[in-house]
Amino acid sequence: MTQETRNDANQRLTDLISRHKSGFGLDGGFYTDPSIFAADLEQVFRRHWHCVGHESIIPNPGDFEQFKLGGESILLTRDRDGSVNALLNVCRHRGAKVCSEERGNRRVFVCPYHAWSYSNTGDLRSAREMPADFDRKEYGLKKLNLEVVEGLVFVSFASEPLDFQKARDVVTSAFGPHGWGDAKVAHRESYKITGNWKLAVENYVECYHCGPAHPEYSVVHSSGISPEADKLAADAMQDRARAMGIAIPEHDEWLGSDTGQEAARCFRYSLVEGAVSGTSTGAAAAPLMGSFETYDGGVTSVHIGGTSFFIGYPDYGVIYRFSPISVDETEMELIWLVKSDAVEGRDYNVEELTWLWHVTSKADKKIIELAANGVCSRYFEPGPVSPMEPYQLKYTEWYLKELSLPEVSNS
Repeated sequence: MTQETRNDANQRLTDLISRHKSGFGLDGGFYTDPSIFAADLEQVFRRHWHCVGHESIIPNPGDFEQFKLGGESILLTRDRDGSVNALLNVCRHRGAKVCSEERGNRRVFVCPYHAWSYSNTGDLRSAREMPADFDRKEYGLKKLNLEVVEGLVFVSFASEPLDFQKARDVVTSAFGPHGWGDAKVAHRESYKITGNWKLAVENYVECYHCGPAHPEYSVVHSSGISPEADKLAADAMQDRARAMGIAIPEHDEWLGSDTGQEAARCFRYSLVEGAVSGTSTGAAAAPLMGSFETYDGGVTSVHIGGTSFFIGYPDYGVIYRFSPISVDETEMELIWLVKSDAVEGRDYNVEELTWLWHVTSKADKKIIELAANGVCSRYFEPGPVSPMEPYQLKYTEWYLKELSLPEVSNS
């Protein structure tokens, strides 16, 4: 990008931010302008932490899985001492992709171009025909910053990552009682969305649309009725949980990266009376997890950074991952978790376990893509945010602030 092109892009960003009206949605250019998407990647995506999944997908030494995130290929590996590593899948010689397999078990990765070989910790083990003064220690695969909390694996591209401690505390206090550290992946599903990543995330953080768009969800969840009714139901559920010895503190500190901390939010909401889990009928889906000895009729929801969201029922969990692919394409992946010793076919049925959030996600894909078509219109003008969408408003304010901050150095 030339300096002139960069200046033009910065001016477009400045103009869009200056036109934004408080209490309203974003202008269409935030969703359709390639230069804004480039700014999103640099100013938002590469600043923050992102969940790539649960460590149970690589249970054994030598196991690995490849992830694509923000245009980069990442190898998540488990080395022989059991540690998890996040390696950029780019050879340090000529930049070839070192590993093309999606998953497997390897002690060594050999680049297919010139046969430089790397251990599953990323160390360069051999490089053919290099001079005597060549220092292999200087040319290992680049590593991403990594945190593992309650089995959840987070990575950051930033050379100086945001402090993860508050986010760690939120995840621990929320999903420790849910037993996610002793969970396994029961199913994964990816949904390709033709639309900008922010449309997908904004849709996730509000439930104003739940009644019209998600009748299946609304049959078993009380959220999305009204702010007052939602709070009454949630308070009653929290009283039941505390009586059972389950105390999951709520946290709503949506910090900007200028604080040096990662943003984190935790809240609980209620299922309808008689429902105990997120299924088609509200019945249980799998064995109880963690500290839950019975059902409290509640749901735990956690948001970390700008792309990672989590849902916990007493008997199963769901990881929501949003990954921007291009200005008008997004991948949304859902990962369902159950207790580590639960047996498919005996303790849970995958179709029943995944039905509700699969149906909901298909509906979300449809309405997000309708919105993506609409924001492309030259006549689109953002409307006011409803009182039922407080966290869309908060997310929008957080996002705009991130774009306004100085650029940072990334790995």
